Amino acid sequence: MLPCRFPPCLRTAALGLAALLASLSLAGGAFAQTTSPPPKDVIPKGKVAIFFDNDFLGPGQSNIQSLIPLLRDDRVKLLGIGVVTGDAWLKEEAAHALRFLEIAKRPGAPVHLGAQMPLIRTQAEMANWEARYGKVPFKGAWSTPRPGRTYHPQDPDLIPPMPEGAPTLEASDEDAVHALIRNVRAHPGEVTVVSAGPLTNIALALRIAPDIAGLAKEIVIEPGKLDTAVARVTGNTDYATDFNFIFDPEAAHIVLTAPWRKITVMGNVTAAARATQEVVDRIGAAGTPVATYVKTYARIGQPLWDEITVSVAIDRSLVTEELVARMDVDTFAGPSYGQPVVWKADMAPNTGEREVHIVRAIDVPRFVETFVAQASE
Repeated sequence: MLPCRFPPCLRTAALGLAALLASLSLAGGAFAQTTSPPPKDVIPKGKVAIFFDNDFLGPGQSNIQSLIPLLRDDRVKLLGIGVVTGDAWLKEEAAHALRFLEIAKRPGAPVHLGAQMPLIRTQAEMANWEARYGKVPFKGAWSTPRPGRTYHPQDPDLIPPMPEGAPTLEASDEDAVHALIRNVRAHPGEVTVVSAGPLTNIALALRIAPDIAGLAKEIVIEPGKLDTAVARVTGNTDYATDFNFIFDPEAAHIVLTAPWRKITVMGNVTAAARATQEVVDRIGAAGTPVATYVKTYARIGQPLWDEITVSVAIDRSLVTEELVARMDVDTFAGPSYGQPVVWKADMAPNTGEREVHIVRAIDVPRFVETFVAQASE
């Protein structure tokens, strides 16, 4: 563990208590559910077994569009979809994800509700942090309402009118945390856990069932942006801010210090391709339900953060450069709270940080061509 980073050594105790309370309050009475694996469902040879956890702000945009490679790539065995509060509130996100599965004609992909709140961080605490250290540009579910956006920071259960239509599908009765545990235990050494949102669900799973870190094949996470200070000043501040870590730093710390077989961090490379007008027009020209959805709801100029993350999890040959280092998240209650920290192995403090594979570059043209083809189906 890193040194205690909350007023006089209360943070560690608070973290453990918060994780327990959050696990008890997950949607669907999670803690009472069994996590004993059913008879093993064999993963077909050559398939990539994935449990995908994300914060599905919708309609469209990177969060929802990241489902496209998972639904369209024949190599994928999608075991489950976990939903976590982040860019929007949990129930609203789940509704957008469920509706997209209907549009994509994949109603059988199980959707599991997870944590509605971060482990420790609150709206009030973030506001106090901003008063001391400066504004957090994008606050996800806690963002201030403004024209053209549907933020409702004080009403977590609200689902605003959905432009794409409300879903008729319903989420699973099993929560995301226990679904993750069950699937990893049922397929030891085979499941790639992919997280493109705050890591709250994954952290809770590790607190309930720490063995899953060693049982999973790998974890691939979208956050982990490094050296973005200048980009926040000279470019789009939202796009250079590591929201997924900032929204729940303690969860990120738990995940990054767990003994996974392999940790892959995407970070900066997720901005290597964007939803340009040309890319969106090419997809929309196909006229299929998914293509029309992307054409209608894609946010022009937005990086394809989550789409790149899942594509690399499926096909590691897309990676052209990576860096192996140690990584953790700053959980001190100071100006760098929620920021990733990296070291060379021989410079690390050795207080729990693990080796991570930081993807530095990918084959962008091949990724874009593949994604356009998948979204056009």
